[in-house]
Amino acid sequence: MIVTRIIGTVLSIPRVYKRVIAMAVDAGLCVLTVWLAYCLRLDGWVELHGEDWLPVGVSLMLALPIFITFGLYRAIFRYAGVSAFMAILKAVSIYGLGFMAAFTIVSVPGVPRTVGILQPLLLLILIALSRIGARYFLSSEYRTVLERNSRVQVLIYGAGTAGRQVASALENSPNLRVAGFLDDDPRLHGSILRGRPIFNPDAVPTLVSDHNVKEVLLAIPSASRQRRNEILESMRRLRITVRTLPALDDIAQGRLTVTDIKELDIEDILGRDTIAPRPDLMGKNIRGKTVMVTGAGGSIGSELCRQIVRHGPSSLILVEQSEYALYALHRELQAAQIRIVPLIASVRDEARMREIIGTMRPDTLYHAAAYKHVPLVEMNPSEGLNNNVIGTMITARAARDFGVSDFVLISTDKAVRPTNVMGASKRLAEMVLQALADETCPEKPTNFCMVRFGNVLGSSGSVVPLFRQQLRDGGPITLTHPDVTRYFMTIPEASQLVIQAGAMSKGGDVFLLDMGEPVRIQDLARRIIELSGLQVRDEANPEGDIEIAITGLRPGEKLYEELLIGDNPLPTDHPRILKAHEDFLPWAELEVALKRLQGLFANHDVEAARQLLKQLVSGYTPETEVHDLLLAEGDAAKTAAQ
Repeated sequence: MIVTRIIGTVLSIPRVYKRVIAMAVDAGLCVLTVWLAYCLRLDGWVELHGEDWLPVGVSLMLALPIFITFGLYRAIFRYAGVSAFMAILKAVSIYGLGFMAAFTIVSVPGVPRTVGILQPLLLLILIALSRIGARYFLSSEYRTVLERNSRVQVLIYGAGTAGRQVASALENSPNLRVAGFLDDDPRLHGSILRGRPIFNPDAVPTLVSDHNVKEVLLAIPSASRQRRNEILESMRRLRITVRTLPALDDIAQGRLTVTDIKELDIEDILGRDTIAPRPDLMGKNIRGKTVMVTGAGGSIGSELCRQIVRHGPSSLILVEQSEYALYALHRELQAAQIRIVPLIASVRDEARMREIIGTMRPDTLYHAAAYKHVPLVEMNPSEGLNNNVIGTMITARAARDFGVSDFVLISTDKAVRPTNVMGASKRLAEMVLQALADETCPEKPTNFCMVRFGNVLGSSGSVVPLFRQQLRDGGPITLTHPDVTRYFMTIPEASQLVIQAGAMSKGGDVFLLDMGEPVRIQDLARRIIELSGLQVRDEANPEGDIEIAITGLRPGEKLYEELLIGDNPLPTDHPRILKAHEDFLPWAELEVALKRLQGLFANHDVEAARQLLKQLVSGYTPETEVHDLLLAEGDAAKTAAQ
């Protein structure tokens, strides 16, 4: 440890002083080799007297000028290679010729002739060894110093248990180095923890500039959402990356490693509190029951499955048309101590769905299977309507016929006064359930309900994964319009509320999730950029890192989403769940319309299907023409053929 510190100190000395030290070492070697030459010649340890010092003076006067001339002190010792050793050989050879000429050929009284031969040979050996030693010790230590200096300087926010575990995990990290701790407790400021100082959080701007801090790691798992938001807001414009830790229970069990340090949670980016789920509602339709999820491999479907297995169902049936999505989810859930049944199926395949529901006899069914990407459904309207409407009808009727107790449809805020095919299809799917719930069928009572909510952060097609990928690619981050505004919720929160809402249903209910205040997408993009330690590049800051590019609204896209609540919303026992009143058509009338809609699909009459959709769905006002890509390609081919 002491040697390492000495070498580190030597490496930090300015180069001019390093050259002076090297010359002093060589001068010492000249003196040493003269003495060793005398010892070898006289076959014993001797002490230099009088004329014995003459060879020392000659050696110094010859060696240092010659070594300087041959550039021995311009070479960097830790990189010394063949060329450097050749220079040493040449310099010492010329030096040796002069020294031997003086003391061996000419001869000096009192100085043995063999000293003139032995001393240059000894000097060559010792100078070469000194360079080899310098290369060996300094190069390895220099690499260590470089690695240490190249590690990203980080501050750990939180000097508690989590902070100490983070510091311990980072001790041997090749990439991160702890510069100190931050803590809100003023009593800790100025103290030392694991050899690092604890600073006042107000000093972060100074620490960033003085210590070249690049990252702050949030090690405050017990802090309130409000406090986390205050911390994040204070660091947004400091050009530092903010990262966070896993859940508190992982830290409590000592499972924290460097790889657990991750990007900010989506909850941090969203910037609002979530409400803990009610255990009684979470388990009511799940515990001890057979539960089925359609669209199980999707973002919402898979999270529903994760939440469901935590509440003790007797079995869970996964229905998914994507083989890989079903395989991945099934593998993930296999550790659960319940029966998991993975089934490949499309909700549009009536025979298959009736076979599944009739055989498995689920008690509760969560219908999450849907095409939900607005532009894609707008460009493939027949498939979107067929899957979202007819698929829901097929699944719901099979559930009713085979006595499923509770059927919960995952709906969307885009079903409110829709401007696109996806929103209209989801509203029509809601109407199917409302109509079926209104029918009197006492021998096969199925409790139908639907739950509407807005965008979920982190889902497939969500802006957050897209923005993060664009950030990793160096930008730009793309927005369709600078004023686009959306309601957001996290996937776990949405899934928990869906389960709770389903447990509150009395039949035919349209539940709405209170998603708080709407979020401006441009503000969300800026928050992601700035909390990644970067700056937005725009007219006000042309030297910024990441540009936000405006691409234009896509087909069927709204500038502002409607509020999730419909007309005259009613409160429920849950603070985040409301109930809407929505008009619908009786099943006898709706069934005729749906059969007509299916006929239009079969004839590929998309325009007529959309006109029928406008009649059925109140408030549906499409803002664009039909964008069926396949029909457009067919029409283009016909035109080209003519």
